[in-house]
Amino acid sequence: MLVTRFNPYKELKELESRLFNYYPTESDESGISAFKPTVSTREGEFAYHVEIDLPGVKKEDISIDVKENQIVISGERNFKEERTDKDYYKIESSYGKFQRSFALPENVDVENIEASSQDGVLEVVLPKLKVEKTEVKKIQVK
Repeated sequence: MLVTRFNPYKELKELESRLFNYYPTESDESGISAFKPTVSTREGEFAYHVEIDLPGVKKEDISIDVKENQIVISGERNFKEERTDKDYYKIESSYGKFQRSFALPENVDVENIEASSQDGVLEVVLPKLKVEKTEVKKIQVK
């Protein structure tokens, strides 16, 4: 029998999410918030490219680590102080910590990985190792 933790508000949050396209900002059990930046990956001739949309995130708040054949990109998007004279308003931006990890292909040159951030987009370039093509050597059967 599987034991699970009961959360009486889980169904209510799911319904609210579906009805209002609402993204909660509180942390889940792992301590990582609902802020999940979108990622695009592509493979070029000489490198793999990972592009992550991080609007409002400073370069200093981004951490990139390579460990156990994975690249881990994490950071935090801080809440902006908003003021308004109205009685109510709605915030649709999500804030908090984020973490994304990707398995590295075997042919990645880990020593020469580069990252740059411009206009709210982080680009991580994973260069491919140059694999020298070996000549086919014919062996004669005696």
